[in-house]
Amino acid sequence: MIVYDKLWTTLKEKNISQYKLIKEYHISNGQLDRLRKNGNVSTHTLDVLCQILECNLEDIAEYKQK
Repeated sequence: MIVYDKLWTTLKEKNISQYKLIKEYHISNGQLDRLRKNGNVSTHTLDVLCQILECNLEDIAEYKQK
């Protein structure tokens, strides 16, 4: 299972709010909701988030075995 718990920590460290992701970077509220619920998101969305946050994938996502 892929979880996005690290995303929220990285956002805080970079001083980027969810509001800013929506308004300035045009990340949809639906995408953020899927991330909050550890749902399915596209690799494109993950790539865009890494670009915005200037980070690596492991800074926002993590694989955990059930």
